[in-house]
Amino acid sequence: MEQINLEVCCADLQSVKAAIEGGAHRIELCRSLEVDGLTPSKAMMESAISLRIPVQVLIRPREGDFVYNEEEVQSMIRDIRLAKELGANGVVIGALRKDGTIDEETIRRLVDEAKGLSITFHRAFDVCSQPLEALEKIISLGCNRLLTSGQAASAEQGIPLLKQLVEQSAGRIIIMPGAGVNEKNARNILSATGAHEIHGSLRRNGHTDSELVRATCKALIFNPA
Repeated sequence: MEQINLEVCCADLQSVKAAIEGGAHRIELCRSLEVDGLTPSKAMMESAISLRIPVQVLIRPREGDFVYNEEEVQSMIRDIRLAKELGANGVVIGALRKDGTIDEETIRRLVDEAKGLSITFHRAFDVCSQPLEALEKIISLGCNRLLTSGQAASAEQGIPLLKQLVEQSAGRIIIMPGAGVNEKNARNILSATGAHEIHGSLRRNGHTDSELVRATCKALIFNPA
């Protein structure tokens, strides 16, 4: 059976350590999950990367929409450079135009800066227009992975579009379902969509919980190395 990877979204070091204890394959590192995540501090990046698990750093300079001005793009470029210097495995990016289409110019600049890292396009995709066309643009821009709920409130509700995205991508990019993932629905989401990676925060009392991570890993028949 092909290995299924679990990425856990963590907004503090306690959560990173819990995810590692639970057997997570990879971390998406951020802060401020209450606003859907922002770029973590340098100190947090250093500490998480030192724990020797692949770390994908979220590059998002502010809350709100994903339409960025030049000053914000420059800030994201600096944050990507820092993540690379600190030894991150990858970065998580996204940018849209005002009409809801992919901001190709901005993404191209961010991808160029992130060369050599694993690049995930984040859930800005879930508010973009024309998702199937957007998928092709994201692939052509050189992203390695797309994190999405299938433009629904949860990945479980987004199964129809997620399945379509997996089929259309045909292995050219990894489609990673995320949002509302837990140990009870993870297997169903993967089997229904054909995806092989899945993303969740798996929190209890505000922090990632190692038991929830462990239970989700078990539900996926995930065998940590």
